[in-house]
Amino acid sequence: MCVTAVESRPAGVIGTSQNPSNRPFGARVKAFVALTKPRIIELLLITTVPVMFLAEQGVPDLTLVLLTSVGGYLSAGGANALNMYIDRDIDALMERTSQRPLVTGMVSPRECLAFGITLAVVSTLLFGLTVNWLSAWLSLGALLFYVVVYTMLLKRRTSQNIVWGGIAGCLPVLIGWSSVTNSMSWAPIVLFLVMFFWTPPHYWPLSMRVKEDYARVGVPMLPVIASNKVVARQIVLYSWVMVAVSLLLQPLGYTGWFYTAVALATGGWWLWEAHGLQNRAKSEATGGKLKEMRLFHWSITYVSLLFVAVAVDPFLR
Repeated sequence: MCVTAVESRPAGVIGTSQNPSNRPFGARVKAFVALTKPRIIELLLITTVPVMFLAEQGVPDLTLVLLTSVGGYLSAGGANALNMYIDRDIDALMERTSQRPLVTGMVSPRECLAFGITLAVVSTLLFGLTVNWLSAWLSLGALLFYVVVYTMLLKRRTSQNIVWGGIAGCLPVLIGWSSVTNSMSWAPIVLFLVMFFWTPPHYWPLSMRVKEDYARVGVPMLPVIASNKVVARQIVLYSWVMVAVSLLLQPLGYTGWFYTAVALATGGWWLWEAHGLQNRAKSEATGGKLKEMRLFHWSITYVSLLFVAVAVDPFLR
């Protein structure tokens, strides 16, 4: 990404003097879509929809799947837009966020705030009126947790920010289950915990790659304040707990052989990659030799395969 235009502005000065409303309509639409962070939401939906199949023990009502997916997208999109509104000062100084719509001036801060709040309200009402109110409150809770607890309270204050702030990204699992059953059970709680222990070893490798960005703006991500050895050790610890928790669904009676086989295979490969990263960190590897992004990319594949297995398993029992 090019950062020249960003670094030429002092901190806190966002965008240009041109009125955002004068920009081309198509570019403006793309900018508002970008505010929702669609690629992150794809991952959230991957953990939501398969749980609906598990809750139904088959194919859930497809209209319900559509409504839950749309409601989830709007809710997460609202949270992401509000996150960009709050973080617009540091986004202007970080290379990987230098092209976000508020930084480039394609969307004004006021527009972003109104957009985020609107999505929050619409998504909550959509869930409540078309799915159920348990799902609506869980969705709103996830949004508020991400915006208030993570973005406003934790992110700039503690290296444990992603550990506890990641709870917001675990709640879609509960939403998927509640949208079908209008209740809770041990199955979604187990999968919630899988995502909870997945989040730090998923995000810390990326943070290792861009730690200079975080250090520049004073965000104390763990790789900023700790050595690669310490971070890698934490990644391994969280990884082992995550894999162990993922195997609880079968003894609890919610899944069969297929899910368990996938969980073992993908979890085993995850642990191989995590220990590989730890070994490279112990040997003082730096730069491209650390290969931290291998685990980051695998983490996305892992969660995708695991939750596909969640959806497929009911048909093979």
